[in-house]
Amino acid sequence: MSAETPLFTRLAAAYVRGSLGDDAGSQESPLDSLSADQRAALVTLGLARGLRLHRFKRTTGIARVQAVLGLLREIGPAELLDIGSGRGAFLWPLLDAMPWLPVTATDAMANRVSEIQRVADGGILTLNAARADATDLPFAEHSFDVVTMLDVLEHIADTAAALRSTLRVARRFAILSVPSHKKDDSPAHLHVFSAPQLTDLLRAHGATRVSIERVPGHIIAVAKVGH
Repeated sequence: MSAETPLFTRLAAAYVRGSLGDDAGSQESPLDSLSADQRAALVTLGLARGLRLHRFKRTTGIARVQAVLGLLREIGPAELLDIGSGRGAFLWPLLDAMPWLPVTATDAMANRVSEIQRVADGGILTLNAARADATDLPFAEHSFDVVTMLDVLEHIADTAAALRSTLRVARRFAILSVPSHKKDDSPAHLHVFSAPQLTDLLRAHGATRVSIERVPGHIIAVAKVGH
């Protein structure tokens, strides 16, 4: 990756600081006090040290991500849990668009949680990372104002347990996306959901109201929790 590739520079700089520690320079200065040039210098250092910063490539063409960000702007969450954050396809745009929002990012894979934690350690103070099984989330009931789970449910064998767990920890809303392809031949996808099926599943496991939006290739469900 070249130094000219557009990145989420603030997040990439945090990752470099969290990865290199003292080798990245003074850790005493808050990340957000650094100038644009200082952040760019951290990115350059990270690339020189062989850090894989492509994960922070700034993308604008992921329709489901932009749609969910639009929904979140309307909802105005107090805090958010993101289930299955993975490589950050949704997490990085979320943190960039809403830098004030407290976000807990989870994944079942320890290495992905470690990568996210480096960003938090590097100065993204609103971010917390936790390893968690989506079917048995280690959080108290109604812990998070809004819960997001984008392109995760189709990978989970026990969808009922995952939805119960998701809706249990949500206080107001849960927002999910799933692929809408009827002939989904991905070996990693265990399920294919239609909008009515997804709506019925959410209602069966705790949602009081469900609205559906569609973007190219995906269904987005907004599940209201409580009254």
